[in-house]
Amino acid sequence: MAAGGRGARSEKVRQIFERFDRNGDGGLNREEMSELVVAVNPRVKFSDDQISAILDEVFRTYADFIEPGRGLTLEGLIRTYDDGAGDVDRDFDALSLNAGEITAAGGTRSIELGTPAAGISASPSSLFDDQLLSASASKPPPARAVAAPWATSPNHGISFDSSWPLLDDLETLVKRLRSKQLQKAAISGTPTSGNDGNSSSNNNNFDSFSEAGWSREIAGPNESSSSLVDRRVVWDETSRDYLVFVKELAVLRSRADAARSREEALDNHMAMGRSLYEHRLYRDALISFRRACELGPTDVRPHFRLGNSLYALGRHAEAKEEFLLALEAAEAGGSQASDILPQIHVNLGIAMEAEGMVLNACEHYREAAILCPSHYRALKLLGSALFGVGEYRAAEKALEEAIYLKPDYADAHCDLGSALHAMGEDDRAIQEFQKVIDLKPGHVDALYNLGGLYMDKERYARAAEMYTRVLSVKPGNWRAQLNRAVALLGQGESEEGKKALKEAFKMTKRVELYDAISHLKTLQKKKKKGSKGGSRSETEVDADFVIVEPSKFKRVTGKTTLRQDLANALDIRAFQRLTRLNRCEVELLWKEMNETDVPISYSGAGVPEKSIRKAALEVILKRLLKFLKPDTFQGAIKAINERVLSVLDASGSGRVDLGMFFAILAPICAGSPDQRKRVVFDALIWRPANEPGATEVRRNDALTYIKLLRAVYIPSHGISDMLEMHGESDPTMVPYHEFLEMFNDPDWGFGILTTLVKLEEGDRIRHGRHTCSICRYPIIGSRFKETKHQFSLCNRCYSEGKVPSAYKVEEYRFKEYGKESEAVKDKCLCFNSNSKKLDGDT
Repeated sequence: MAAGGRGARSEKVRQIFERFDRNGDGGLNREEMSELVVAVNPRVKFSDDQISAILDEVFRTYADFIEPGRGLTLEGLIRTYDDGAGDVDRDFDALSLNAGEITAAGGTRSIELGTPAAGISASPSSLFDDQLLSASASKPPPARAVAAPWATSPNHGISFDSSWPLLDDLETLVKRLRSKQLQKAAISGTPTSGNDGNSSSNNNNFDSFSEAGWSREIAGPNESSSSLVDRRVVWDETSRDYLVFVKELAVLRSRADAARSREEALDNHMAMGRSLYEHRLYRDALISFRRACELGPTDVRPHFRLGNSLYALGRHAEAKEEFLLALEAAEAGGSQASDILPQIHVNLGIAMEAEGMVLNACEHYREAAILCPSHYRALKLLGSALFGVGEYRAAEKALEEAIYLKPDYADAHCDLGSALHAMGEDDRAIQEFQKVIDLKPGHVDALYNLGGLYMDKERYARAAEMYTRVLSVKPGNWRAQLNRAVALLGQGESEEGKKALKEAFKMTKRVELYDAISHLKTLQKKKKKGSKGGSRSETEVDADFVIVEPSKFKRVTGKTTLRQDLANALDIRAFQRLTRLNRCEVELLWKEMNETDVPISYSGAGVPEKSIRKAALEVILKRLLKFLKPDTFQGAIKAINERVLSVLDASGSGRVDLGMFFAILAPICAGSPDQRKRVVFDALIWRPANEPGATEVRRNDALTYIKLLRAVYIPSHGISDMLEMHGESDPTMVPYHEFLEMFNDPDWGFGILTTLVKLEEGDRIRHGRHTCSICRYPIIGSRFKETKHQFSLCNRCYSEGKVPSAYKVEEYRFKEYGKESEAVKDKCLCFNSNSKKLDGDT
């Protein structure tokens, strides 16, 4: 750069500086800098939060040029422009300053070909309006004729002058394609609105990504008007216009590859990819970023933006891999990549969460918050993920911190309300949900969750009101319609409730709703029959019930399941269904033990363990439950974390004994009872406390396992009870047959496994037209028949001790029928017995 040009630029910066140094102290404080930012971007309406974030970044990046009590010095402002953060001429013209005082012709900062420009993370001009200015903003000097709003940011923009003509031509091609497709849409009457700018992508969740200011290339709630214009275009990738566009794009890519150096070609492809991404042409952006990755395999930026493109296309697993490569490159890049590192952690966490890997997502959100404590988005995502795995107190803390940093953060208030409700703090939860509705009256999640809270408190009128408001915003939300139906029924408005229930069924056609409607009809019919008087049959007993104490339930034979055992087994069965572990073959656990290499670590007591972090354990569970969809897997992880990991990691270290974990899961996995018990024993042997090739386990390990097993699945008989009963542990060895005796013990072992297997086998067994005398649903599984009063109960009602209020007696005698054929056989035997008695009397 010529000396005269440099002097002219410095003079322009000096005039800009003096224009805003109101107090003449030789520094620009936050208020003066704020005025500068607003003045040089007259078309942009900045929020207070945006201004604050911009100034925070400037004062942090140029800390060496900040004078205490005064602010940014003239030298500091010159440095920002020298770093390429802004355009001196553009800002000078925008302020209408006197150019006559500039003795030498000014010009924009030029970059020698082949020399990358220095990069910074923030700047006082062009970078400030990143993602806010329209792509058609007033043009800078000819060399940057079509400067996209992101392009002037050194972190995300352009380093070589040869990239500008490519970007100019690309913008022209995109505008031509958009114009033609909009014209065709107008002629054909095809809607021009969509979820994004790519017709093949229908599962994007841009608002889930970190907000503007952190990952600026992800469109979020603060996206520009130009972005909204682009979003209204649904790119028809099958049209002739689009095919022509792809061919012309290939020519531009050839020009990019013809650059004079590898670094220049990389910059060319990155600029093209970024522009394509901004226009929601994700597949085309993908090609550019892949080529950039080939040119710069250790460069963090191509991998990061390739990951964003893959996520936008719904290819979450591939996006995760690219973010991991970006993370590796950033960590190897030292301080040069420190600014982008929090962004990578956040977006990597989001990609993992999209796969259901919530524990791993927590790790990355937490790391982002550590690297950048003011990153309120990372804290909100961390709180939401912790809520998703059932760690409500930790979620509350993270969400409150996010709200402290951004008080008007509606989504954070909403998730905090959900966490507080889960902890039983309903009054505070209502306040948080109300704050959300005040900020965003149509916030569907807040309205829906508040409706659920009112339902739990049996305030059905308020609940119905909330669900009605949800439906006013999203008329097709069948869950809201279903819950509204339940709320109306709770109010006693049966006719309106039935109408809402039928509407919900029309929306989704789910079999559960069909069963619910049938159940309502059955209740109505039985009510009418009961009102006519006369004798009552077994299926016409009044639905009113009383709960009696367990001692009044007697068994006709020893084969009838004990009421308390059935209650515990039903609870375990519900956990099986929630986690889908009943579909995981127990042999897969054995395979994991033999194929997983877990290093031995030592606990505080010096005991060797094969322990791993919860996040690594989640990866193993992903393999075991690979048949689950992401949202279902996330639900399984929450249940396992709340029920199993909370017991195995009572100290909160974040690490779990893997062998003990496998042994805890084995009894509820798929397989015969003998297979499950064998894998339990093998898992205990696999633990490092035992010698290689051992065939016995330490009695201490066996006792500890039984205690933990019961603490997880039968919490009413906890670890403290076991310790009191058995006292000090025994260091002797236990062979398999002796371990089975301990395991099968009905009082102090896991003899309940027999009842659990019976429930598993009875899932599809129906008993003809027999319905439960309490809940009125068809009986599935075992039928418990009271032998004297001839009423029948289902598994659930029997376990809860419910009997019809019409039969209040001191004792009830039940017989269990696993299949209806057993009941028919029993009836025939009784008939034959009665016939013989009559013959004898004769």
